[in-house]
Amino acid sequence: MQRLFSIISPALNVGGRSAALSGGVGTGKTSLAKRFCMDFSDYAEEIGKCAEFTLVNCRQKASPPSVMLKIIRYFDPYFPDRGFSVPEMLEILRNHIKKRGCHFIVVLDEADVLARRSGTDLIYNLSRFNEDTMGERKNISLILISQHLPAEFLDEAILSTIKRSNTIHFSRYTADELYDITMQRAELAFYPGTVEEDAIRLISEIAAETGDARFAIELLETAGMLADERGLDIIGVEEVRRAKAETYSIITAERLADMDMHKLLVLLALSRIIKGKIHVTTGELEKEYGLICEEYGQDRRRHTQFWKYLNDLEILGILDRRISGKGQTGNTSLISLRDIAAEDLGEAVRGLIERKKG
Repeated sequence: MQRLFSIISPALNVGGRSAALSGGVGTGKTSLAKRFCMDFSDYAEEIGKCAEFTLVNCRQKASPPSVMLKIIRYFDPYFPDRGFSVPEMLEILRNHIKKRGCHFIVVLDEADVLARRSGTDLIYNLSRFNEDTMGERKNISLILISQHLPAEFLDEAILSTIKRSNTIHFSRYTADELYDITMQRAELAFYPGTVEEDAIRLISEIAAETGDARFAIELLETAGMLADERGLDIIGVEEVRRAKAETYSIITAERLADMDMHKLLVLLALSRIIKGKIHVTTGELEKEYGLICEEYGQDRRRHTQFWKYLNDLEILGILDRRISGKGQTGNTSLISLRDIAAEDLGEAVRGLIERKKG
């Protein structure tokens, strides 16, 4: 916010400035642009000036005429959707802004889609708005939002106007940052005490794989809906696992059916001891695996073979392993289950074990 303000704020006195926001999905680019524009309008009013803005999603409006139509309709909601060329619409926009007497910020979200489908002429014209009019300062600022860096989809002429130094890159959110975001949303959306802290921690660990805050929020919402459907008063880690399975899971019945007996026994052991927990240790899992082998009349495999099973299951994406951090002694491996609820995994695996035995 501070960096974007330092780029755009001189526009209120010296004319239009442009900036670019780049970064992966769910890293906050669009949210920040909207919040910035609202705050900037308030700031302009406080100092006796005027700033207004509009945001265009270029995936939805992927041609220059449709982008211009969306921009002009900020000023004239009934502007006809056909009958005007892009140059004519640019002139109409110029007249609207002049009449309004405001500095106008145009935010092009997913600007790379517009550039890829229709070229960069419109972006060029907006970035140099009013430059060809003597005695008039540039009264449009342009903010481009994209998953890609501007140099990947803009030509040199536009880059020289926007300036490479005016690009703000959004890094992927870390697990700790996602935990803070999810916790805040849980406090806003749910009654106190109805979301377990471990559930929020698991959401943050799952979403940290992509750094996508939007995915973390979706998992929280879906977990809440699933808890409601099951008549539960508390959202725990199992509801989060079910939410992950609802949104995206690589664990399929076919993938489980292809496994040999002892991998299934390892998974059954995991389903029993991880229920309600984020992680278990490899030692705990190996001990439970031994008990499961006795229960099903199977010879327990040695430690090295058990370790290989864990490696294979991790490669397949069925479970996750990481070295323990704070709060654990030594370099213990922690096993987690993310794509399926422990109860559902246990039920599926038990049926497969019985069939293989038969």
